[in-house]
Amino acid sequence: MACKREARFRRNTIAFWLSDEEKVQVEARIILSGLPKGDYYRNAILGQEVKVTAGSYMSNRVAKVLEQILGHLKNGNIEDEKLLLELVKQLLEVEQNRNASAGNRSTSKTD
Repeated sequence: MACKREARFRRNTIAFWLSDEEKVQVEARIILSGLPKGDYYRNAILGQEVKVTAGSYMSNRVAKVLEQILGHLKNGNIEDEKLLLELVKQLLEVEQNRNASAGNRSTSKTD
């Protein structure tokens, strides 16, 4: 059971409006960040860096979400289709950024 608002450490609510496209983008970023929604929003709003983490935990989490979206797509859910497209776009951006930072290291062999 939730505690009363007065007893909470965080007792203030902030609300704002998003377009459908913005909502899809934010939801995709939240999924990829691996953070709970509240933590993601607080970090983003307070100007703290929000990083998308890599690793087996994140891979498993993304795989589960993609499986859920695939199930919804089979039912013809347009909103989930938009989220899937945004997730793929965000994943590609993360991979490109990771490859760009890895590009500073030489991976070629000289004989």
